[in-house]
Amino acid sequence: MWRQRPGDSVTSEREAQPIPARRRRRCPNCAKPMVMRYRPFCSPRCRDLDLGRWLDGAYAVPAVEIDDDEDFSPEPEPPEGD
Repeated sequence: MWRQRPGDSVTSEREAQPIPARRRRRCPNCAKPMVMRYRPFCSPRCRDLDLGRWLDGAYAVPAVEIDDDEDFSPEPEPPEGD
């Protein structure tokens, strides 16, 4: 069960409870009810699993690579003349 650590306030006990059914959201990892203390997750384990996925690059946004074959140099300026 949940134990209060030194320095934790009374609100911490309330935050450790699942949120009411009318506003219930699910943990994105395991679909258990979200706990406010670890939102949007249900536990420190799910929170840490998600952090590990971010650090491993599993959530990386794909990038479009530019071909090096194409010449992207600016147009030469016309010579200044009379």
